[in-house]
Amino acid sequence: MDRRRNKKQVLHALFPLLLAGCAALTPESTQTAATAAGAAKASASPTGRGGEPREYSDIWNRIRAGYAMPRLEGRAVALHEQWFANNPEYMARMMERARMYLYYIVDEIEKRGLPTELALLPAIESAYQPYAASRARAVGLWQFIAPTGRLYGLKNNWWYDGRRDIQASTRAALDYLEKLAADFNGDWHLALAAYNAGEGRIMRALEYNRRKGLPADYQSLKVKRETRNYVPKLMAMANIVADPEKYGVQLAQIPNEPFFASVDTGSQIDLGVVARLTELDIGDLQSINPGFNRWATDPEGPHHLLIPVAKKDAFVAGLNNLPEAERVQWRGHEVRRGDTLLEIARRYGVTVDSIRTSNNLRGNMLRTGQGLIIPVSHRTLTPAVRRAPEPAPQASGKPGAVIHYVRVGDTLSGIARRYNVLINQLMQWNLLEPGDVLRLGQKLRIWPTGAPAAAIAPGMPSS
Repeated sequence: MDRRRNKKQVLHALFPLLLAGCAALTPESTQTAATAAGAAKASASPTGRGGEPREYSDIWNRIRAGYAMPRLEGRAVALHEQWFANNPEYMARMMERARMYLYYIVDEIEKRGLPTELALLPAIESAYQPYAASRARAVGLWQFIAPTGRLYGLKNNWWYDGRRDIQASTRAALDYLEKLAADFNGDWHLALAAYNAGEGRIMRALEYNRRKGLPADYQSLKVKRETRNYVPKLMAMANIVADPEKYGVQLAQIPNEPFFASVDTGSQIDLGVVARLTELDIGDLQSINPGFNRWATDPEGPHHLLIPVAKKDAFVAGLNNLPEAERVQWRGHEVRRGDTLLEIARRYGVTVDSIRTSNNLRGNMLRTGQGLIIPVSHRTLTPAVRRAPEPAPQASGKPGAVIHYVRVGDTLSGIARRYNVLINQLMQWNLLEPGDVLRLGQKLRIWPTGAPAAAIAPGMPSS
């Protein structure tokens, strides 16, 4: 059975073929060749005189200082270097997304003594888009599929998907990469190839070469084009970060300091309440907490949220003063003749599944007079929200859905941020699935919730 499948990133409408995402991660044997683990590690916490940790002016200098992988030469590396250098807008968008995550990723890599080139792997996997998804149903910065995620401890249910959780998925990816490096006796090129193609395929390719008396190194293996290009892509990105001036690339200014802090909430909380307490846009809050699928955190945990460092103290103070009853908003609804779950869900701005889950319903049958508990997001609880507006053409002049036409560079997260809505609302309103591709010119119906008029002009490109 194939251990990896080809995939393309689907949340960037014109993501170039050159950068088509790597195949989905799948579970392999978890037995680790422990004797090789030491060889796979780098001196990832460079120190100055007296053994004190070295200080860096920005995150890029810190990454450069921890490089420890053997360089890779050849035409493939040069071609990828050229592509990155010739696409400055793409690079700028990607690095701007990376700003939120890089410090944490580098910190975790250094704690394990691993090569800091690994901090650039999400550039190849997902372009640092935590909502990136593949046709093989791999998601997140590190592109795990569900079985591999479970194997490495990533929880996945209706409320929460650990594959998109910045901290949990990073730890799981580094666990997996450490195991692969050990399995391949510290050869990072082979380990990375296995991360892309699966251990089984790389082991079989190595065995084939040995039987034929051929070299048993990465560049000599007979593998699919995607895997043949995978390590050169990463090496090209590492080369550009090492010397951006050489390639005419301007890296985003990212300070060597944490962007977010983890706060223990103790129990379930409405993300709308969190946005109010932190004075954050809901899209910005989701960008650092993409693991939560719904309008609130998972009632069973994890009970922590990532909050921008500058907002942490205010959030903790607000949380301590928040009555327990205001953490999650619920409303009661008495079923009337003609009511359907879909109509009720639209009326309150929630999903049909959330009503089913909250009321332990197995189907769509309702009884007149039946009482339902509606989990209503705090930010939609306004006097005007009694019935969700019906779809209407944008040009009609009537209050209702705004029509957004997908343009180059649009992503679901960018569109959601622009209209101040949840990504999952976008998907629900437009019947999108995690693996669906945004197409140029595609019409998306959106019901903005308090977005300023200037921000809801249809057709504006997303960042």
